[in-house]
Amino acid sequence: MQRYFLEETLFQDKYVIITGDDAKHIQKVMRMESGDNVICCNQSGECYTAELTEISTERVEATLMEKEEAAKEMPVHVTIAAGLPKADKLEWVIQKGTELGANGFIPFEAERSIVKWDQKKAKKKVDRWSKIAKEAAEQAHRQQIPSIEGVASLKDLLLQFVNYNHVLVAYEEEARNDEKSRLVNTLKATKDGENILLIVGPEGGFSDREIEDFSNQGAVSCALGPRILRAETAPLYALSAISYHFELLE
Repeated sequence: MQRYFLEETLFQDKYVIITGDDAKHIQKVMRMESGDNVICCNQSGECYTAELTEISTERVEATLMEKEEAAKEMPVHVTIAAGLPKADKLEWVIQKGTELGANGFIPFEAERSIVKWDQKKAKKKVDRWSKIAKEAAEQAHRQQIPSIEGVASLKDLLLQFVNYNHVLVAYEEEARNDEKSRLVNTLKATKDGENILLIVGPEGGFSDREIEDFSNQGAVSCALGPRILRAETAPLYALSAISYHFELLE
């Protein structure tokens, strides 16, 4: 069943009004008719089966029916802080990371980021990333869309550490040193509802100074298995491991 994330103001007691691109998608792409059902989610993460009752050029109206009870979100909240990678790799991380359950994404300018952030294109870029996250959340039947922040500086990122219960840095040198326990130990110490910030570097990895800055602010550097992963692979590996630990390993 097709899923749509809608603004809170579109929900009116027992019905919902769907407008904009979502209404066009229902009409032009899905070619739905009155009586068809969709799932509508509000910004609080509440999702309802809704029956389409009126379809016009500008909007679609639907009656709210049964509330979705099954939990689709991870029991812990994982935010990915990604050093800006080349080309469209960050879009890939956002799309696949959303499918795997990430709660949010913070792109940041690492020392070895080849791509330099163009502030003039900031809004357009964040809007595109947000659209990718929304579409991926709908496809994956999530109940919430991950947050997407504008590109942060290293200093800005360090200031955000206080907002998290645990901060992990995926560091390739730990894999070379055969480090195996820190990710597992951190997950064992993490309780349902807590926040994890996972920091991954760009193609060139982290500088010694960045690792020192992270460590001084309380971050724990860890390996993601014994192999060296690409910048776009590391966050997906970590999200898969976290999902397995909290959602499958019972």
